[in-house]
Amino acid sequence: MGEAVDGEREAGRGVLGRTLKFLREQAGKSLGHLAEDTGYDKSYLGRLEKGERLSKRAVMEDLDSYYGCADLLVTLWRMAQLDAFKDKYKTYMELEATARILRVYTPDVPGLLQTEDLTREVLSGPQATAGNSDDVEEQVAARLGRQLLLRKNPAPSARFIIDEPAFRRPSANAEIWDGQLLHIEAVAQWPNVAVQVLPFSAGVHPLMGKGSLTLLWQEDGSSAAYTEGDSSGLLTDDPEAVLRHRLSYDLLRDLALSPSDSLTFIRDVLEEHRS
Repeated sequence: MGEAVDGEREAGRGVLGRTLKFLREQAGKSLGHLAEDTGYDKSYLGRLEKGERLSKRAVMEDLDSYYGCADLLVTLWRMAQLDAFKDKYKTYMELEATARILRVYTPDVPGLLQTEDLTREVLSGPQATAGNSDDVEEQVAARLGRQLLLRKNPAPSARFIIDEPAFRRPSANAEIWDGQLLHIEAVAQWPNVAVQVLPFSAGVHPLMGKGSLTLLWQEDGSSAAYTEGDSSGLLTDDPEAVLRHRLSYDLLRDLALSPSDSLTFIRDVLEEHRS
């Protein structure tokens, strides 16, 4: 990989990498010994220490357990996770991670609900990471890390309104799409999550052709709106702008199928796909 051009990126991964190296050396282990003990590839562990790769959370959990350092590495991993996103998204990611209320509209399968396989397929496209496999895996790990916010304690109240075309545009791999539909069906039944399908019959709506919309409320009552198109994103905390976006979202919520009818819809699509 090329040299990092973002100083903050270097800091986030650098701190995690130096900590990994320090813990290994304090334990009197070589990279080879660590690889034997943990089952992870030696070169992979070396790249983590050099800050060249962003691991999955499970790797950091394993190493936290191995070194007996509570959740130190997981905490540093969360900080380094933001490095996988461009600067303009970082503030949004920070707000998303602490939001108590999330309201999302998207014409596609939302990133917070994507399986690992679908995420990898989406991010492997030419519009995302220019075909660099390391970059793709880094983005996959970062997106999966974001999804953990739906299961934290206290968990945010999250509502996803997903346009029907998202369910009519399957993955190129039948097994991946089957797993994706099953995952959405499962998450839709979590107590803190509501999923609504916006059907074709809803007709023209305020966000048609404008990309996705996310509304976020923090514990202190402050709010923000994030809109994202094909190549740009805009974050605003202006009260009037947030109110306008909320009114548009409320209209979509009223046009969408109820959560129970949406669950039936998803199951019907799954059955159609299998048959």
